[in-house]
Amino acid sequence: MHTPIDPLILYGEVFHSRLLLGTSRYPSPQVLADAVKASQPAMLTASLRRQTAHADTSPAFWNLLKDMKVPVLPNTAGCHSVQEVITTAEMAREVFETDWLKLELIGDDYSLQPDTLNLPAAADHLVKAGFKVLPYCTEDLVLCQKLVDVGCQAVMPWAAPIGTGQGPVNPYAMRLLRERLQVPLIVDAGLGVPSHACQVMEWGYDAVLLNTAVALAHSPIGMAQAFAHAVVAGRQAFLGGAMQAQTSAQASTPLIGTPFWHQA
Repeated sequence: MHTPIDPLILYGEVFHSRLLLGTSRYPSPQVLADAVKASQPAMLTASLRRQTAHADTSPAFWNLLKDMKVPVLPNTAGCHSVQEVITTAEMAREVFETDWLKLELIGDDYSLQPDTLNLPAAADHLVKAGFKVLPYCTEDLVLCQKLVDVGCQAVMPWAAPIGTGQGPVNPYAMRLLRERLQVPLIVDAGLGVPSHACQVMEWGYDAVLLNTAVALAHSPIGMAQAFAHAVVAGRQAFLGGAMQAQTSAQASTPLIGTPFWHQA
């Protein structure tokens, strides 16, 4: 597949893909490995539970991640308090030997909406502790600005609630967010089909993070590759400068100087 014409830079590190993939809910480890090979993502997210941190109950999974030679982005999935986040993050740094972290602090179990009130405080602590924090958040401009203010060099707003596949449900807010913030923005959650990924990339978003839309597809491998192509297409369209929509027809060929012109 073709790679983007410009690299993605996060916290000063260069990535030659603008697609990030989750690693849960695939039919088998081999399908996951094949999907990663087909799409060549920049990073792979992996959750860390307390029971697997020290008991090491799933060494085959960790070995699989290492064998794929793709940087791992541990996440704090399932955490409902700032202290849970901090504890899980420290364990993840030890287990995965990385300072990268996807910050998840859940405020509502039904929608899995982030705890927007406590998220900046959690991010502040983690940034000061030396983590390269990528916070999962809503598309709220004020929240995202607060995350940047505490030191997050990139933020990851959702397009829609996790696993819904609805695509961007609030285009106005997402486009406003892109216009106002100067840090990299990664769309995390809610994308269902490749055209959704292409759309947000056309708006100027820097990358997308996917899991459900790929893992639960009829062909995860084919879907992973389709999303990878869509991300590249959207980025190239953004850099190329898409035309503005018009309210009336515009002739692609000038009428002046044409040999025949018929009037009604």
